[in-house]
Amino acid sequence: MLVSAFYLAFMSAFAKFLAADMPTVEIVFFRNIIGVLLISATFFKVPVRQEGGKPWLLLFRAGVGLIAMLSFFYNVANISLADAVTYSRMSPIFTAIFAMWFLRERIGKKGWLAIIIGFVGMLLVMQPAGLSVEESHVFGLLNAVCAALAFTSIRELNKYYNTRIIVLSFMGIGILVPMISMMISPYYGSETLNFMMGEFIMPEGMQWLYLLAIGVTASLAQIYMTKAYGQTRAGIVGAAGYSVIIFSLIIGVVLGDALPSLLGVIGIMAVISGGVLIARERA
Repeated sequence: MLVSAFYLAFMSAFAKFLAADMPTVEIVFFRNIIGVLLISATFFKVPVRQEGGKPWLLLFRAGVGLIAMLSFFYNVANISLADAVTYSRMSPIFTAIFAMWFLRERIGKKGWLAIIIGFVGMLLVMQPAGLSVEESHVFGLLNAVCAALAFTSIRELNKYYNTRIIVLSFMGIGILVPMISMMISPYYGSETLNFMMGEFIMPEGMQWLYLLAIGVTASLAQIYMTKAYGQTRAGIVGAAGYSVIIFSLIIGVVLGDALPSLLGVIGIMAVISGGVLIARERA
């Protein structure tokens, strides 16, 4: 799982490189194209066997997953790498809450303690001034909530669909919607939904290499994560996954991000602690 977290941190770093000259929606577009090609190649070796029958839930998972990805890459482009990744690591906390609401899963005392610690940590990372809400807060929460909804729906979808079909449906929407967005962006004058709008820019030189690196590192992270869950307890794997925040902090500082404030560091540690507790609670 540490290897998976390492690749995820580098995927975020490559996205930050590209974000200086390329809109978020285009990065997401290419990331999903590469993912579709890599996953589609596996069908020649292992055919799909599944029951199916939940198309609307499949579409819902694809939609919220796309919003989560767009908001994550948008935050990566506009705030420090560590903060963007920390927001994304709040998703297991929301997943526990949604699983309780929709799947009737029980949350124990340790689970509720983890949720409280996680939310306190999130507030320390945000450091809101009064009632004002910064854009990064909105997209950070949007990323965490939508990712949690996607993870919760996957719990149900796994009963009916092959994992690759679930991922491909998400990536298919992740290609179609950004493609439409880039087509209408030249005629779209409002700033509303600007995180999913942007005119297509033909990649050049190293940009192609960075786009390929995003697809490869994301796929490798998924492979190693899957291996980890297959070889040890889910609670241990989930806890180890929070190392991506530490990797991202180090890489971000190397790339020029400022070190987080003392409150920010305490908030990051609280989010990690809450995530580790909830992972162990739900193992």
